[in-house]
Amino acid sequence: MRVISWIAPFIAACGLAACAGPTEVDPTVGWSAERLYKEGKEEIEVGRYEEGVKYLEKLESRYPFGRLAQQAQIDIAHAHYRDGERALALAAVDRFLKLHPDHEVVDYMLYLRGLINFSSHNTLLARLGGQDLSERDLRATREAYDSFESVVRRFPNSRYAPDAILRMRYLLNAMAGGEVSIARYYFARGAYLAAANRAKDVVRDYQQVPAVEEALYILVRSYEELGLTELQQAAQRVLEQNFPDSGGFENQLSGEGSSWWQVWR
Repeated sequence: MRVISWIAPFIAACGLAACAGPTEVDPTVGWSAERLYKEGKEEIEVGRYEEGVKYLEKLESRYPFGRLAQQAQIDIAHAHYRDGERALALAAVDRFLKLHPDHEVVDYMLYLRGLINFSSHNTLLARLGGQDLSERDLRATREAYDSFESVVRRFPNSRYAPDAILRMRYLLNAMAGGEVSIARYYFARGAYLAAANRAKDVVRDYQQVPAVEEALYILVRSYEELGLTELQQAAQRVLEQNFPDSGGFENQLSGEGSSWWQVWR
């Protein structure tokens, strides 16, 4: 009986091992860095991003100090970006910049980080309008602007600098318009002090952008609702001096008319 009690668990364990089947063999074992890179790039080029990234990650793991390992890190970030995986793409970019702060393609990686957040900004445009907005909603837009600004400031002769400048101009308008959209949201719900503060920030922080005109109008109306006559009159004078033909914002404050993102999209 003692023998049987000892053998029974052993038989059961063997039975479970048999059911599990043979261990799966990785077909890429023994592949060179060049072959792993070639397979990964081919998968990415045909849109199989996840499969391509797996090959490149194996390359980096097995050959961490080679030239192709650095290129694999760059391509992994770009593959995640093309696949719409914003968080993974940003993590890959930041990891590369931390590991290789003086690499010759730092300008491209900064530009790519801007593009990743720029794509998130375009998603934000579709969400605006009649929804509860917060500081969080404009974060990706600010981060995109900061990345493009880094390209222009640190690498003024970069091939990516001209496009970065154009995107910065667009994003500046978008950020100002986004702040106005939030101010408009507060005003429509009777939060006049919050609306005034947000509009005042636009007037202070953004200059020479179209959204400033509406920000001044919201500021005037918010002070009016708050009974702050002197501040209302001062804001009104600034509005009239800078935009003598201003008008047409009443419908927007009531939720009618076009929104800033429809203008700038």
